[in-house]
Amino acid sequence: MIVCVCKAVNERAIRQAVAAGIDTFDGIQVELGVGTCCGKCVSMACEVLCDARFEIYGQHTQPAHSPLRFVPSPSSREVALG
Repeated sequence: MIVCVCKAVNERAIRQAVAAGIDTFDGIQVELGVGTCCGKCVSMACEVLCDARFEIYGQHTQPAHSPLRFVPSPSSREVALG
């Protein structure tokens, strides 16, 4: 199932990232770009992340050291001015 249309990220990609050790929302956001454009996928991405963490670690846990937040990617203008 597609989780993030903007970045074409599916559920499998998030599960693979968690299996590879990326087990925080911030981590999948950086690695896969989830939730960096329109933000509509954030809740679904978090749900998939929590399910994958449960499958791997055997318990529901909160993402370590990172509150859930939407981090928009910088626009080209911001990068040029940066």
